[in-house]
Amino acid sequence: MNASAGKRPCLLFVVTEDWYFMSHRLGLARRAREAGWRVVIAARESDCAEAIRQAGLEFIALPFERALTYPWRDLRLLWTLRGVMRELAPQLVHLVSLKPILLGGLTLRLLPTPCPALLAFTGLGYIFSSRAGLARLLKPLVMRLLALVARRGDAWVLAQNQDDLDLLCANGIAVAKRASIIAGAGLALHEYPATALPPRAAALVMLPARLLRDKGVYEFVAAAAQVRARHPEVRFALVGAHDMANPGAVESRDLADWVATGAVEWWGHRRDMAAVYAQAYIVCLPSYREGLPRALLEAAACGRPLVATDVPGCREICIDGETGLRVPAQDVDALVAALLRMLDNPALAASCGQAARAKVEREFTLERIAEQTLALYRQLSKGP
Repeated sequence: MNASAGKRPCLLFVVTEDWYFMSHRLGLARRAREAGWRVVIAARESDCAEAIRQAGLEFIALPFERALTYPWRDLRLLWTLRGVMRELAPQLVHLVSLKPILLGGLTLRLLPTPCPALLAFTGLGYIFSSRAGLARLLKPLVMRLLALVARRGDAWVLAQNQDDLDLLCANGIAVAKRASIIAGAGLALHEYPATALPPRAAALVMLPARLLRDKGVYEFVAAAAQVRARHPEVRFALVGAHDMANPGAVESRDLADWVATGAVEWWGHRRDMAAVYAQAYIVCLPSYREGLPRALLEAAACGRPLVATDVPGCREICIDGETGLRVPAQDVDALVAALLRMLDNPALAASCGQAARAKVEREFTLERIAEQTLALYRQLSKGP
């Protein structure tokens, strides 16, 4: 520990992956450091830890398993995290997403002197929305543990949309007087410049997300076939990692078949997303449920018209008829109709793209979101 770090109150972020922190929370962490915090990130290390350190932040590698199916590893991690928290003695812990909330919240109960915790739900994903047997089996236990963690008097629940907060309150996890909504982590607009739409003749429809069933990947591929039957010049691309560690990942054989037959293109994981969005004519996210999808925010900032499902998270940025078109989840016919409507009406596409950029400028900038979050930090702790 250097001398300057020792004089600053400590803010500890606990996140599953260093790359997720880099893409979603780095800007906020920098603002916290500028405000006088000593900022430490604890996450699984891949290839982003050094970039986090170069940003003036501290990094501690933790052996996170994102899945909930290795309880013995989770117990070992809990003990490791307890040691980290005891050594740092943070003034505030910011737990981001379900697994860190569970393990970090339980760890705080093991400390002789607990500290305030911000429980940041980034969405109610697989456990809450999936109908798979594993999700149904785990859900009751997860709900009980979340209630145990969130009902501490020094815990504060943070949701990204009203639907999620209402659901957390209805299930006895959040308490309204110790909960609030902040819309994501904010965008640095200079990193996502608005650009003109490509020519309609070269239209590309893009789904930027990990290749998971509940992102609507199968519906997207089915819709692509129907749209291309009418407009064979239109291209469809999946942009995201094939996250095989997630139980909701699309089947490898299906992905291979789509690429081999030309049903869709697969660009894989990309870090130059502003350049990627600049190639898109429509950005589409037919997800089953979201917290506040960063992909839609980034696409909107770049001036892209949106086609998304009318579900929590998506509806916060995709305003039907204004910034894009909304369709029911898992409804391929409605998705096809919306995509055709946008493709066949260039004036609508252009106006939606312009309105999408304006909405991000009004509501979702890094400056706005960081100000709200830092105010909450001050409310919960003795920090700057």
